[in-house]
Amino acid sequence: MRLSTFSIQNSKFLTMTTRIAKEFHWEMAHRLPYHTGGCQNVHGHSYRLWVEVEGEPDAQGMVMDYLDLKTVVEPLVKQLDHSFLCDRSDEMMMRFFHDNTLKVNYVDFPTTAENLAAYLLKEITLRLRESQNVLVKRLRVRVQETERTYAEVSQEF
Repeated sequence: MRLSTFSIQNSKFLTMTTRIAKEFHWEMAHRLPYHTGGCQNVHGHSYRLWVEVEGEPDAQGMVMDYLDLKTVVEPLVKQLDHSFLCDRSDEMMMRFFHDNTLKVNYVDFPTTAENLAAYLLKEITLRLRESQNVLVKRLRVRVQETERTYAEVSQEF
């Protein structure tokens, strides 16, 4: 059996938009004090984060190296892992963490999946711009809070 040779050197494939994604995981607690259901209580999730970048590949066919993407995102994940995400407007939890030395991350928004996704999108965007990855044209972030729920945000570069 003879295999045909495939070359992309002068192919239209080099000008098409390509998307890559990497998945990250962490454990984190939070609460929604204004919520009228169970989410007003302190509870935790096994979060999954999908970070997707889109752009035109370079001469080697890469939009971005997966290791570079990990280098950008992993510090954020480590910061959140096994912590409590505390909205600064949550007076009860602010008092609690003032008196207890536990791992906590303070934010200026209600700690919904939607707001967390928007926060991560902003932080990853800043880090990607600092890394000067000019091939990335679009960024999408998906935060999966439970097995059946997620929030997703995206933006153009």
